[in-house]
Amino acid sequence: MTAEIVRETAADSPEAENTALENTALENTALENTALENTVIGAGLMAGAANVIMQLARPGVGYGVAESRVESGRLYDHPVKRTRTTLTYLAVAVLGTDAERADYRRAVNHAHAQVFSTPESPVKYHAMDPDLQLWVAACLYRGFEDSYEALVGPLDPAQREAVYRDAAPLGTTLQVRESMWPATRADFEDYWQAGLAQVHIDDVIRDHLMSIVRLEFFPRPVQLLLGRFNTFVTTGYLHPPFREQMRLPWTERDQRRFDRLMRSIGRVVVHLPRPLREFPYNAYLWDLRIRRRFKQRLV
Repeated sequence: MTAEIVRETAADSPEAENTALENTALENTALENTALENTVIGAGLMAGAANVIMQLARPGVGYGVAESRVESGRLYDHPVKRTRTTLTYLAVAVLGTDAERADYRRAVNHAHAQVFSTPESPVKYHAMDPDLQLWVAACLYRGFEDSYEALVGPLDPAQREAVYRDAAPLGTTLQVRESMWPATRADFEDYWQAGLAQVHIDDVIRDHLMSIVRLEFFPRPVQLLLGRFNTFVTTGYLHPPFREQMRLPWTERDQRRFDRLMRSIGRVVVHLPRPLREFPYNAYLWDLRIRRRFKQRLV
């Protein structure tokens, strides 16, 4: 368990001892949950822009988003709706029932069916492509893993395998077949490393992504207040290959500041009751259930 890893260093550092107690608190509040559910931390959404970069770094995904003809799903036209759609998908994939996933799949499929390349597109893509969806799901899984470890601490091998095993619905909720999801965490790492070879962010996609990082889809005051902070956190959560593709500078001092910030936030998060710790994922799942009950549009 995570707490056991940290306890080994407790004798050397009072801070490590406190971290061990905090990790134990988080584990003990969620023993009845699946391993993946235990990694659901609302504060982890600080890694959201970094995860979008990872997803869109695959050209077929990047241009699928940048050229999307689904006006209702465009971030700059409908930021609240677009955010709701994305976070509801994460919530239903991780916390929802099979029936809820099936309903949301049908709703998302309707939108995805309209997203495909044209003869003028730089790359060929279709939002229903299982291979592209597998890459997106892989990025989502890495997002849960990375944010948990940044905030709480490293997963031990058994925990990591259990979390990974529970993560398949991040892809299989849509077109990814169960047989496509790598069987073990080690197999996933092989897939991930091979996928990095297909990562390429050109100027068009880089400009689009940097506007997201700088929060340019929000009113100007929000950009001025939070833009620099979001750029710092986003850069910290990016794996080096993506950071290099985005041409974002990062130093050892930046890394130390980022680590201290995330662990400071994590020390608060681990003591929160589960509903507060999972917010806003649980709120979006609740919203989905209300919409299903009253037969409203889900996407």
